[in-house]
Amino acid sequence: MKHIAVINVATAALFVLFGTSVAHAADRPNLLVIHTDEHHFNTLGCYGGTKLTTPNIDWLSKSGVTCTSFYATTPVCSPSRASLVSGQYPQNTPVTTNNIPLSDNVITFAEQLRRKGYATGYAGKWHLDGGGKPQWEPARDFGFEDNRYMFNRGHWKKLEITEEGPRVAARSGSKPSYSVDGADEETFTTDFLTDRAIEFIEENADRPFCYMVSLPDPHGPNSVRAPYDTMFADVEVEVPKTALKTPEQTPAWGRPEGKTQTVARLQPLLAKYYGMVKCIDDNVGRLIETLKEQELLDNTIIVFTADHGDLCGEHGRHNKGVPYEGSAKIPMIVYYPEKIEAGTEVGEALSCVDFLPTVLSLMDVKPHAKTEGRDASMLLTGKVGDWHDIAFMRGTGGWLAAVTDRYKLVYALSDEPWLFDMEEDPDELENRFEDPDYADVVRQLTEELAAYCKKYKDQRCEEEPIASQMAKVLGKK
Repeated sequence: MKHIAVINVATAALFVLFGTSVAHAADRPNLLVIHTDEHHFNTLGCYGGTKLTTPNIDWLSKSGVTCTSFYATTPVCSPSRASLVSGQYPQNTPVTTNNIPLSDNVITFAEQLRRKGYATGYAGKWHLDGGGKPQWEPARDFGFEDNRYMFNRGHWKKLEITEEGPRVAARSGSKPSYSVDGADEETFTTDFLTDRAIEFIEENADRPFCYMVSLPDPHGPNSVRAPYDTMFADVEVEVPKTALKTPEQTPAWGRPEGKTQTVARLQPLLAKYYGMVKCIDDNVGRLIETLKEQELLDNTIIVFTADHGDLCGEHGRHNKGVPYEGSAKIPMIVYYPEKIEAGTEVGEALSCVDFLPTVLSLMDVKPHAKTEGRDASMLLTGKVGDWHDIAFMRGTGGWLAAVTDRYKLVYALSDEPWLFDMEEDPDELENRFEDPDYADVVRQLTEELAAYCKKYKDQRCEEEPIASQMAKVLGKK
């Protein structure tokens, strides 16, 4: 166990050296980050979902702030996670696609809090240490001192603790398996990792703590333990109308994948997907109850978010990686009654890169010098001020996007530019890029993208045909 449970005199002296007083530990907020994987925002009631009830996550939303236009900086696992923990854009971490190790020079929000005397820890999928799979307790902990239950990769369904440490309990011969294998409320991964988070909270209830629990569900394989495996067996699903669009309504980067979407194909997949989400919500309830029992709820910032979405059949696609809403927009809910008014809603566009400066500011901790995201704490606390509504995304598939609460402009190596007006066209079916009524919007967002690329060293603006397309809009040769 890497964290220190008992504070001795020498440790206290170090805390004072860092400008942190043990005597004032109770005055500092705790941080609990609940992070899911490949999670469609619309499965949550607070984001308009109707297929299942998510009362615990919805309680966080009703009691805190819900960001309705929060985007994965890159809607793929590793880059999104890198931006979330670092406050830097993917190209500067330098995790631009999956399985690239996070740079040793990255300073995470956990490392900053560790230096302030916080007990820190992490359980679940990390995906920032290269190709290791599962690779328990990576040697580089990036400030998450208790990382015994951190594993690098995999969407394992059944875990256990052995004398040698944690391991995947479902096996195929001598190798770990993705099988549910009779997992129960103690061994199913979502439950198992929640138990580890609860243990950490209880062990560190008398000092400020920062813990991140990263659940590998509801990412596929779409399977879940009983009773969640049959809970939605009879749920009614429909083929999304976006899966029935014409070729003219389909960008090259967003073409349908695989077989035609049908109710018969979607129903069993979504039934298990909803089951995974319901299991997650029940475990969020357990975490909330633990904080209540420890009398820590009012002094704990609880964040519920995800690394990216899952299209779940929308646009004839599954999984992630494209700038469509179901893939790129993610839940971001922040509970902190000390500073955030219950029922707050933020519509301005934000992304994972904005998380670190925002949450540290809420905790009265100055973000590190390399931070590239924006401090949006003023939005979350209702002090809007002078805020510029813009966020940027980059895809592993060769696209670049600027997004606001209403518009989304996408330049890609494989297609002409696309502009979506998400207020008039929430299903993202119509390209308004050539519409003269949107010329000012196109130019403004293109200028924003050009400035972003220059400031944050994103070379995608220099790649063809994106460079020529942007130059044409900006009136350059």
